[in-house]
Amino acid sequence: MDRIAVFPGSFDPVTRGHESIIRRALPLFDKVIVAIGGNGEKKSFFPLEKRVEWLREIFANQPKIEIDTYSGLTVDFCKRNNITFILRGLRTAADFEFERSIGQMNKLMVPGIETIFLLCAPEYASLSSSIVRDIIRNGGDVKQFVPEGVAED
Repeated sequence: MDRIAVFPGSFDPVTRGHESIIRRALPLFDKVIVAIGGNGEKKSFFPLEKRVEWLREIFANQPKIEIDTYSGLTVDFCKRNNITFILRGLRTAADFEFERSIGQMNKLMVPGIETIFLLCAPEYASLSSSIVRDIIRNGGDVKQFVPEGVAED
């Protein structure tokens, strides 16, 4: 059986922190599906099509990475696609508490799914998509915080 992980998120925009987690997960899994989830509580800053395009460009030379989109529960996406691992990146203790709760609820709903946490690289501990969006809104330069190609757009 293939070890398939999903790395769900809004990626609005994708950051160097996201990219780092995804690349570091590659040796652990046979395939990593980066899945942009629709969140009814959030209004997206960048269009879905642009986020998909960025992710496809960033990982174009990585055959173990697929880019997809979904709406609804991540565990339902996992069941539809025979995914047994949910990959999450952790920056802070608060991230851990939040993600632990979600991971435990996912485990109750679908016992065969495991949540795997990777600590972010120290240089990305304070980086988030919302901070990057704020920098963009205020005319700042985000080149050091996002993968090549994202800042140019």
